[in-house]
Amino acid sequence: MKSYLFLLVLLIINNFKFQAQSNVQRFPEFPQCSTVDFENKEACFKNTLREFILANYTVPSKVIDEDYRGEVKVVFEVDKFGDFQVLYLDAAYVELKEEMQRVFNMLPIIQPATYNARPVFAQFRMPVKIPLSLNLEQFQQAYKGNHKSESVLFQTDNDIDNEYDEIQPGKFTRPRYESQINIPLSHEYYSRFDAEFNRIGVNIHAASKPLLFSEVSKYYNFKKEEDTQLKKVNSWLGRKLLNEHLAQFQTEDYWFTLDFALDLQLGKDFQQKDFDFTYNNTRALVFQGGLGKKLNFYTVAYENQGRFADYYNRFAESLRPDGGDPAIIPGRGIAKPFMDEGYDYPVAEGYLSYTPNKFFNLQFGHGKNFIGDGYRSLLMSDNASPYPYFKLNTTFWKLKYTNTWMSLRDVRPEVTASGSFRTKYMASHYLSYNVTKRLNIGLFESVVWENDNNRGFDLNYLNPVIFYRAIEFSTGARGGNAIIGLSSKYKFSNTINAYGQFVIDEFSTSDVFGGQQSWKNKLGYQLGVKYFDAFKVPGLYLQLEYNQVRPYTYSHNTGVLNYGHNNQSMAHLWGANFREILAIARYKKNRWYGNAKVIYGKRGFDYTDAQAYGGDIYSSERQRPFDAGVKVGQGNTTKSLFGSIEAGYIVNPATNLKLYGSFIYRSFNPRLDTASYFDNTTSWLNFGIRTDIFNWYYDY
Repeated sequence: MKSYLFLLVLLIINNFKFQAQSNVQRFPEFPQCSTVDFENKEACFKNTLREFILANYTVPSKVIDEDYRGEVKVVFEVDKFGDFQVLYLDAAYVELKEEMQRVFNMLPIIQPATYNARPVFAQFRMPVKIPLSLNLEQFQQAYKGNHKSESVLFQTDNDIDNEYDEIQPGKFTRPRYESQINIPLSHEYYSRFDAEFNRIGVNIHAASKPLLFSEVSKYYNFKKEEDTQLKKVNSWLGRKLLNEHLAQFQTEDYWFTLDFALDLQLGKDFQQKDFDFTYNNTRALVFQGGLGKKLNFYTVAYENQGRFADYYNRFAESLRPDGGDPAIIPGRGIAKPFMDEGYDYPVAEGYLSYTPNKFFNLQFGHGKNFIGDGYRSLLMSDNASPYPYFKLNTTFWKLKYTNTWMSLRDVRPEVTASGSFRTKYMASHYLSYNVTKRLNIGLFESVVWENDNNRGFDLNYLNPVIFYRAIEFSTGARGGNAIIGLSSKYKFSNTINAYGQFVIDEFSTSDVFGGQQSWKNKLGYQLGVKYFDAFKVPGLYLQLEYNQVRPYTYSHNTGVLNYGHNNQSMAHLWGANFREILAIARYKKNRWYGNAKVIYGKRGFDYTDAQAYGGDIYSSERQRPFDAGVKVGQGNTTKSLFGSIEAGYIVNPATNLKLYGSFIYRSFNPRLDTASYFDNTTSWLNFGIRTDIFNWYYDY
């Protein structure tokens, strides 16, 4: 009883939170406190620490220029060896946190705290006010023994009975925005910070996606932007619907959020006579969080049923896998029949993200990746279904090096063995280099190989810096399919960026430069420009892009070693043998947003299965009708026009839940009507509510 009374007195007099089984404990001790009597050890420790911080802390110039007034909250511990370890930092500016970390790194090793004469961990909470002059009054009071802003928790071997009760949430500070969580691949979401992330002089690498929140938060204030959109609601339901995650929990050591996601669409294909309406019904659970500073996790499970416009349904069914399932929903996964001409297609994605230091980030998961600055990518796109991958990002100096190893599937009946889909593997590396503050160039290489001769995952390709062409040659000409590429970006100003890509699937100097338009001339390129805050209108984003890929690019003479997964291209969603030009406009103000898109293209399809004209990357290039005179759009030449417009309202900025309406117009006009490709026009009206955390592509 006396022990509890003693603790109560400490709480009242010193505002000092203190958890222990008895009072036989000593504070950590600086050398200058060794001669101080026992009763003043606590005050000496706190005063010496605070004096050290105030003497060495330099407020960043950015904070001074903006006349910021607030505080830096720091949680730290003195471990059993007397070493200071920062556990948690919270501040309005990243620079404030970095400076506090620098000061703590300067602290010497001291005598640790003890309990019953044994060294123990001691944790402390301490706010430091900005400007530093606001701390002077508290500092003077501290010398008189009246300082009350610090609290401490001693950790002892015997203090375990109350572990459950000690797990209490703190203030939720939206830690995702400084974490190693991926920013979901949503073109609309990325367009919000594209301007700030691509300013002249910023040493960033925007092409290797998805980007981490911690990469972008240095240049774009996610919290500030979200604060401008928050609604003044007091009820729990109102906050969860309009402002917050469904469940959010944070302590000094970990955090997590849980959300219920939706993608509910109801529409009308005005040319479709077989059914009255289109729909999509997606429910999902999204769970994400962090354990300490270095480990983050993300997982989402989707349950989906849908029926789409006629052209989209036909394309999904053209991708059908072996085994009797009717379709593969593009970008999502294998679908089973559902009710009246609908599809049921479950999807799951997730990953672990680990950042051991400022140079490396490692991810292991099931999802998608994207390389490029454009709407399309000729190197690696998020067009295909999710796949297992392991990724290593290395960032230092003016470089970012991305290595990705993937496991892909070929699900066609002709390659299925014993009812099992064919497994193949893909490895890629992408080196991004900021040559100047305006110019960035990127070098890309990838290779696809299959599990032939029980080869499995070839350990040769684990080397993160080797040239894949050399390995492909050493393992046999048919052992793999290597692709190389080049990307670039030039910043004309803070509002105008130009970008491009060049991809080579096969290179033979005599054929490429021989003027015969050889089939071996398997090349593609992209040119594009972005205009931020166009015509000085804040929030207006314009983009113009041209893409062209020659026939037979991404295909292979074995048929299996193509650049595809689940019957979909890992690069441009049209495969090869096409040229297109697209224009995109986006606008966002507060919670309102809108976008418009126009795509005009020329494509070449096969007339029959007997001859391959180079558009289908899954057909064998051995079936080519001729070796020379190969041109873009050859075969069943088709002109297509795709236009879409969408407008909506962001219901919840924390989860990116949107209420929207959209209209799609598509004209498809082949030279010759066949069973697979024929003249048709689509007008598709849609309304829905959607948690926007992945890209839907309807422009097939």
